[in-house]
Amino acid sequence: MLPTERSWSDAFLLVIKGMVMGMANKIPGVSGGIIALAAGFYEELIYSFSRIDLKAFKILFRQGFIAFYKHINASFLLLLFSGVGLSFFSVSLLLDYLLNHYPQQVLGAFFGMIVASVFYIWKDLPQYSNKEYIFGIIGTLLGVALLWINPGTENDHWLFVLFCGMVSISGMTLPGLSGSLLILILGNYNLLLVDCVNAVFFTLQDLLSGQGWGLEDLERQRLLGVFVFFTLGSSIGMVVFSKLLERLIQDYKSITISTLVGFILGSLGAVWPWTAKTTTVEKVNFSLATTPNNTFYFPDLMLFSTLSTLFFILLGIGIVILLEHYGNKQKT
Repeated sequence: MLPTERSWSDAFLLVIKGMVMGMANKIPGVSGGIIALAAGFYEELIYSFSRIDLKAFKILFRQGFIAFYKHINASFLLLLFSGVGLSFFSVSLLLDYLLNHYPQQVLGAFFGMIVASVFYIWKDLPQYSNKEYIFGIIGTLLGVALLWINPGTENDHWLFVLFCGMVSISGMTLPGLSGSLLILILGNYNLLLVDCVNAVFFTLQDLLSGQGWGLEDLERQRLLGVFVFFTLGSSIGMVVFSKLLERLIQDYKSITISTLVGFILGSLGAVWPWTAKTTTVEKVNFSLATTPNNTFYFPDLMLFSTLSTLFFILLGIGIVILLEHYGNKQKT
């Protein structure tokens, strides 16, 4: 999708979508990219990412900032990442609280959003053939395989953190492939998405309150350094993945999307609301499956927690339906 002019209402909605995307990226198993795909700005996101390259910086030095700004579709990126940034240091803190106290309901909402998104994405595929189904099945198997990988141990070496950054951006560029889940598998989830984020938040808080950088705290220094390499890795991954995806979408759109849809379906287990980690029930009955990381079970429909989770699943489905309806309305 090529860049388009936006009204104030569209700009505001894009910031809101960015906030939802930011929240999604923090939850292991949920991909921010699927929010982009469901909300109708995925292709523009990949297009904009892919424009940030050596050519862009040549334009900056030779033609000036305005030409560079237009070349990389910066207005879109600024609006979107304003929402992501706001989410990272505000709404995501609320999300952390809700995940700790109401994990089933939160995961239920994302589960509903993902299921509805898969329906609309598949419905909009330009064609159906054996190739699309085969690649969809391959994507599903890859998604399921992720659930069976044991998490690694924490590692703050700068090269490994750089690699984690490159991997993490996949949550934005590849719908269904959760960057936070991959970081969890690599063993650095708490270090990068909890401790480092908190260190940045408290540093900004100290600066705004006039207390300085707070760098006398050696642990904060370490975490800020880790965050720098993590951000650098994310930037490198963003350029590399976006270039590859732009080419795949241009040349093999139906196969690429069907593979991503399969991957999304395969990774749904990561946001299944009823697991041993999200319940206070001592004995889990009607077990569906057990992976190295969790036990999945079928819920008791007579429990209030089950009914409330089902409500949030429907709420998630409703959110995607409203986004789809709004997107179709804007096209007409």
